[in-house]
Amino acid sequence: MAERAPIVTIGGKGSSLSSSSLLSIANSTALVKIDSSILDKLSPNAPLSSTTPLPQPNTSPSFLTLEQSRAALVVLLNKLVNSTKGIRPVLPNLIVETLNRENLDLGVLDWGSELGFLESVLGLSGVGSEGFGLTDEELGVLGDLKNVVLGGICGLLDCSASALSRVADAVAALSCEALRADVSNVVNVVDSGDGTAAKDDAAVASDLKVLLLGSKLVGRVKADAVSEIPEVHGSFREVVRFVHSRTRVELNFGVRVGKGESVLKGGKALVTTFASLAQNLQFVGEGSLWRSKLICDSIDDARTRSWLLELFDKNFGSSGCFLGGLQMVSDPALFVNFLGETYKLLVRVINVVAWEGALALFVLERIDREKDKGVGGAVSKTNGETLNVEKKGEKKKKKVVMGKGTAVLRQVIKDRLLKDGGESTDSFEEFNQLTLNFSSFFDPKNVELDEFLKQVKEIVESNETRRLPKIPKGTRDFSKEQMAIREKAFSIITHVFKRHGGSALDTPAFELRETLMGKYGEDSKLIYDLADQGGELCSLRYDLTVPFARHVAMNGITSFKRYQIDKVHRRDNPSKGRFREFYQCDFDIAGQFETMGPDFEVVKILTELLDELDIGDYEIKLNHRKLLDGMLEICGVSAEKFRTICSSIDKLDKQSFAEVKKEMVEEKGLTVEIADKIGTFVKKRGAPLSILSELRQEGSEFLNNSGSTLALKELEILFKALEKSKCIHRVVFDLSLARGLDYYTGMIFEAVFKGATQVGSIAAGGRYDNLIGMFGTKQVPAVGVSLGIERVFTIMEQLHQDKAIRATETQVLVGVLGDDLSLAAELVNELWSGKLKAEYIVNKRIMKLFDRASESKIPWMVLVGEKEQNEGIVKLRNMETKEEVVIQRNSIVEELQRRLRETSL
Repeated sequence: MAERAPIVTIGGKGSSLSSSSLLSIANSTALVKIDSSILDKLSPNAPLSSTTPLPQPNTSPSFLTLEQSRAALVVLLNKLVNSTKGIRPVLPNLIVETLNRENLDLGVLDWGSELGFLESVLGLSGVGSEGFGLTDEELGVLGDLKNVVLGGICGLLDCSASALSRVADAVAALSCEALRADVSNVVNVVDSGDGTAAKDDAAVASDLKVLLLGSKLVGRVKADAVSEIPEVHGSFREVVRFVHSRTRVELNFGVRVGKGESVLKGGKALVTTFASLAQNLQFVGEGSLWRSKLICDSIDDARTRSWLLELFDKNFGSSGCFLGGLQMVSDPALFVNFLGETYKLLVRVINVVAWEGALALFVLERIDREKDKGVGGAVSKTNGETLNVEKKGEKKKKKVVMGKGTAVLRQVIKDRLLKDGGESTDSFEEFNQLTLNFSSFFDPKNVELDEFLKQVKEIVESNETRRLPKIPKGTRDFSKEQMAIREKAFSIITHVFKRHGGSALDTPAFELRETLMGKYGEDSKLIYDLADQGGELCSLRYDLTVPFARHVAMNGITSFKRYQIDKVHRRDNPSKGRFREFYQCDFDIAGQFETMGPDFEVVKILTELLDELDIGDYEIKLNHRKLLDGMLEICGVSAEKFRTICSSIDKLDKQSFAEVKKEMVEEKGLTVEIADKIGTFVKKRGAPLSILSELRQEGSEFLNNSGSTLALKELEILFKALEKSKCIHRVVFDLSLARGLDYYTGMIFEAVFKGATQVGSIAAGGRYDNLIGMFGTKQVPAVGVSLGIERVFTIMEQLHQDKAIRATETQVLVGVLGDDLSLAAELVNELWSGKLKAEYIVNKRIMKLFDRASESKIPWMVLVGEKEQNEGIVKLRNMETKEEVVIQRNSIVEELQRRLRETSL
């Protein structure tokens, strides 16, 4: 070992053993020592155990390599020093001495039993075991030897797989150029935040895009082994990250097995995790293998192609199926063997990726030389088809243009692996040596690999395009055309709210956590909690209703018609039409009024909103919470289960009754009979007055329940008011409507769009008489409606997708022909002073002026050139008819105002 080898310290306050440190010690590239503070805490005088373990035959895994044995020793040392109590310094120091000594045959270590291990490690140091003994605590740690071996192999796998993940991406980028592959579908995978693309797939695609930026080699040949790179390598990245998390716990976990126990606890979780790693390793290896085969096939020189294929077959077989499969194991005795086989698989995959890298570099060097000779591009052959690549080099020598990132990678690899600055040859022997150099270079034990990986990271992160910025999942940006639609919608909504006497209210984007908790039932888990900054515990608001209730209670308000249009946040799983940040448009009426008066008005407001937004056909499903509770009581549901059963019933718009019934019976404890009776009621829906009449017929069970009787009386008043206001045709009385929020106490409703665009619920609301009282001493009844404006926008955008949308309201464009900015400033200022919406442009080319007006869909232009300026006139151009008229310079404002009035009539 080198004299200046780095030293890894085991133990110490807040320290933990990392996979990279374990790998360094296991490969003898670092020395190890125990933190002095830990040595002081050990127990040199701890009494020896009265229990003497029986001698056992050596059952150590026969496949353990020197590296794996050393890794296991490091894990054991970490467990010993972190146990401290009852651990003598002699045993940890003995392990340190063993690890720091050179040329020891650790194959003799017996990992099968406590006594066998002790005798074998003492034997390596030339110390007899007689009288050495073990404390109870030391026996406990040594009783965990199988988990120790598992942990050692896990650490090696973790560090090596992490390195392979980054190497495989870099090599794949070089292969894309060697194959002249079409990467359009590879580099354009984007994490949109709505769940349509995996995060790691998009990250791989982004890295490849940076590495291949500017490449003139890619874009011709289509191949599945290329198009699947983001998916395969992205999945590998994901599982590598999970393996790292699991391994970190495993390396620093306390002792699992006590004296007398033989069960390998914790091994099942590890094997499950690493089985996923093994599967992904096979996918990465297979992809790399097929790209290597395609590169061989693509070489136009028959002789070279022949010996490359011969070498390929010699290493991997003619079919290329060298990887085989690992069988999942359930027997704890085989867990160590399974991880050992997984490690062998990883080594094989590293060799395959090394072969792919060597081939890619070999072919790129050939292409470079052929260009220098003026021969032109190589002929690419894929899947039996020949693709003629441009041969402009026959007329003019052209240097190969690689990607900005891959060009640097190629040079870095050449500097390390090829002689004399690295010009490769077509020699069989030279190429074979190149593959060996690559395998050695990509070996995780190679100290130069870490430096190479740092360079890859720097290339990806410092490339001039860098990584394109992105927005968080479940959020969106809106273009100027989309904002034009949104602003129009907000204007309509605000106008309707003000028509009904609403006053605007603004509340904070975040509230005290205690304000929000306990108000949303099972949906409380979707509340976004903010990090504790050492003060109050806060959360982003989930809706606008609870902050409104808090405001009313806090200020002692007893009557308030309020509206609010603002953003809310929910920690939901993003999907199509479901976001984590979105607008809500709320109108609420708080205070004592005539029975069902406010309820009628909020439903009427909703019909006006949806009608004036002109989205198409819709229906408003309506029910009453007291009627729903009465129904559950009639069916035999206990009162404490009302809310949780309501939550199940509320899923009937997305699931069949059979699925909901299964949930109510198997998860929430209802009997099948009760669930079936609920089913007979929740299937009732139809015209409000018709269903109401049916529920009030003589003999109806609802008439014998006080809560449902009151609900039916209130609904009768509501339906008659809606009928007189000519909007009852929009309402459907639906007994399956439950609304999952805990604070509803009376009427509840939900609007559903019935057009082609599937967006689900677009508005909802109801009465909540007890919510405000939760924040104060006085109950203030309230009812409200909330418009799901984001889904309404989705509908509006679909309706307007074939229509020209103006992103601005600009009425006039002042176009100055020339370069006189002061003239443009003078003219446009007059228009602004006349309250006209105007913009300006100064350019020497007349078509630039016209193009600007056309692109922005500005209806009028004022044109001024040198001639017009000298004569005191301007030209007024109608951009739709192309008609131009000359008007006096001093009457421009009045003339434009007149013409705009005429066109607006």
